[in-house]
Amino acid sequence: MSERRRIGPVDTIWLNMDRPNNLMVIESVMFLDAAPDWDRLVDVVRRRMVERFPVFHQRPVPPRTPLGLPHWEDDPDFSLERHVHRVRLPRPGDDAALQRLLEQHLHVPLDRAHPLWQIHLVDGYGSGAALLCRFHHALADGIALTQVMLSLTDEAPDDDLGEAEGALAPPRPGGLAGLVDSALSATRAGAGLTRQAMTGILALTTPSGVAGAVAQVLRTGQVFDDLLLTSTPDNPLSGTPGIHKRAVWSQPWPLADLKHVGRLAGATLNDVLLSAVAGALCRYQLDHGAVPADLPTMVPVNIRRLDQPLPRELGNKFALVFFTFPSSIQPPLERLAETKRRMDWLKRSPEATVTFGLITAIGRTTRQLEHYVVNFFADKVIGVTTNVAGPASVRYLCGVRISGALGWVPGSGRQTLGVSIFTYADTLRVGFMADADRVREPEKLLHAVEREVADLISVARTA
Repeated sequence: MSERRRIGPVDTIWLNMDRPNNLMVIESVMFLDAAPDWDRLVDVVRRRMVERFPVFHQRPVPPRTPLGLPHWEDDPDFSLERHVHRVRLPRPGDDAALQRLLEQHLHVPLDRAHPLWQIHLVDGYGSGAALLCRFHHALADGIALTQVMLSLTDEAPDDDLGEAEGALAPPRPGGLAGLVDSALSATRAGAGLTRQAMTGILALTTPSGVAGAVAQVLRTGQVFDDLLLTSTPDNPLSGTPGIHKRAVWSQPWPLADLKHVGRLAGATLNDVLLSAVAGALCRYQLDHGAVPADLPTMVPVNIRRLDQPLPRELGNKFALVFFTFPSSIQPPLERLAETKRRMDWLKRSPEATVTFGLITAIGRTTRQLEHYVVNFFADKVIGVTTNVAGPASVRYLCGVRISGALGWVPGSGRQTLGVSIFTYADTLRVGFMADADRVREPEKLLHAVEREVADLISVARTA
């Protein structure tokens, strides 16, 4: 039966924010040990993705009035073959070749006459294959789309061949679990302004309540200062982005050594990883003759309950927080300590709740005001950084072992650098998606991260 439904205000923001130099497309790559059977893959995509979630067979329809909201409607000409493709990677079939293939798509908009997604099975990647996926941000946020992609996979090689399909556990929230928990509890506790006000009044009847209320007011004030006053200092990554993008990524690293670094420093794995990226940004600035400065980034924070199944409509339900990399600090342990301090502050901060409300409010304005406000905040940071903890054990796609994955959410405004951190089956990969005009040597950033990780492990082993 044909279905038509309104696109929500937050999803509308991302639908309207496409620009030639920053498309609102979430890009991902899945590394496979072999090429899966083509017909089997197409069938899994049809059953587990297209038939479960209507937005994968729907297209966006513009609003009828200037203040109206767009709609999703079934694509009358829907064809799975239009969205799922098979290509062969040119020789030598290495990471560089796969990166070049991915880069050929990064500046190409998705066709709005049809559902806004594509999947490419890439044969000839080393001794295996790869899966390149493109999803418009209007469909869903990155965490939800990660769950969708994981729903295509199984714990055992032949599970997809059975008729009965059990519900899959959702992915863990990743290194920002503390922020997720904070945002969820704050959102549930603050369902209405009246309720918040009454809670605050009651809290003031006790000395500890007064102290807690004052602390929260101070933290909220700091949040607004951060949102309004944060700015990106002039640095080698600054400038107006162009149309073309670059993508590079690391080889997988074992997590055990990095977890050991965190334990010795009293820090989380997320602290360690963000500190390594900060060190890479420090080295990159030094290599380009600049005095290293602290560089701010945006970090998406999930607001959706991860213990609940995804809704059929998917959609975006996340907040954004500002995290400033301590990329002016050169000693590794000092930088790690400062990273931990900043992350600990964010975990206690109401910033995620504030920005979630702000994003929802922006989505109810006009397209012109949306563009202005989104760019106002986007231009305060160098890009977006994600840290996703994937499955802790190996999974299979149509009988083929998955060896790793990465995913990048889009930037906007003057943002030039996206960072993807993805852990899977006790391994870690880091990837950069960089503007080709402003960050001409993303390989230097990648090599710098590799050196930072090696330095931290070396310090831990001698401690």
